[in-house]
Amino acid sequence: MSETTENKEQLDKVTESTNEEVVENTSNEGNVELSMEEQLQAEITELKSKLEEEENRFLRLRADYDNLRRRTQLDREAAEKYRAQKLLTDLLPVLDNFERALQVEVTSEDAISLHKGIEMVYKTLIDATNVEGLEVIPAEGQSFDPTVHQAVMQESDSEKESGIVLRELQKGYKLKDRVLRPSMVSVNE
Repeated sequence: MSETTENKEQLDKVTESTNEEVVENTSNEGNVELSMEEQLQAEITELKSKLEEEENRFLRLRADYDNLRRRTQLDREAAEKYRAQKLLTDLLPVLDNFERALQVEVTSEDAISLHKGIEMVYKTLIDATNVEGLEVIPAEGQSFDPTVHQAVMQESDSEKESGIVLRELQKGYKLKDRVLRPSMVSVNE
């Protein structure tokens, strides 16, 4: 029995040391778990901030894309609206020359038929430019407007009020809402 007692005592010692180790390990594991939990919490916080940054970046990129798309659409619409601007601007001197040719007095039959032919071509050209949106800027009798009129002279007419256009020296034209050439006018003082 003494062996059994000795064995029992040894077993008790081993059990005590094992329990002490388990208690130590458990308390160490609590520390490890706590620091692991802190590490995981820090990682979660970091990932949340990165996610928020990426969401903000995505929203900014999306807004930039929408702005670019809208700007491109407006540019396309403006290009379509004013596509004929260069051609019409180049044709303005031609219209002026036709008008001068039509102002010439003719007497002979050949000149009259030539005059009628020029008038027909002029009307066809005017119709074609009107289809594209070319408009004559009204001038004579209107109030002077520096956005559409260019004053080159001043005259006095006591019957009309000051700032009224007395004469149009050269026609002005606009394409839809854009002035191609202002009217050259004489304005009442």
